[in-house]
Amino acid sequence: MIIESLVTTMDAEGRVNLAPMGVEWGEQVVLKPFRDTTTFRNLVATRAAVLHLTDDVLLFVEAALGEPRFTWRPAGTVRGAVLDDACSWRELEVLTLDDAPPRARIVMRAVSAGHGREFLGFNRARHAVLEGTILATRLHLLPADEVGAQFERLAIPVEKTAGPREREAWAWLTAFVRARGVPLGAAP
Repeated sequence: MIIESLVTTMDAEGRVNLAPMGVEWGEQVVLKPFRDTTTFRNLVATRAAVLHLTDDVLLFVEAALGEPRFTWRPAGTVRGAVLDDACSWRELEVLTLDDAPPRARIVMRAVSAGHGREFLGFNRARHAVLEGTILATRLHLLPADEVGAQFERLAIPVEKTAGPREREAWAWLTAFVRARGVPLGAAP
């Protein structure tokens, strides 16, 4: 099963990187970062990460498309960063690292876990924002008219069920894809 998560890694100097990532969830966690990413470089250098579960879709959008705004504290067991607003997290260490192109396959095990605030779940707008975020990160792979049609369908649950954070995230997403030539209808 693939779980959408936020992953923090640190470089050798202690700079924190935040990336959204669908991970294979089970007794072990499998990350599959592209080899040219900061996440991959940090995992090779430190062999540690912190995986976060959260219902804050705006943070997913910021992490995927721009400068994410987040606060953090040091992890307790690994050299890493725990998001202050995470619902829960797993501190992970690398068991195996296969760096065959184009995407690495990194098997990790949890060495510690924690809980922050309550997980409120996902309403339809949050699901739509997550799907839109994934589409926005694949604009180089998909035809613009296909992305536009999918965004039009995703806009419906956002209009019906979104709260302020989801509306802000959706506005960011639609501006991002419009700026890259994706045809969309009127702004919601």
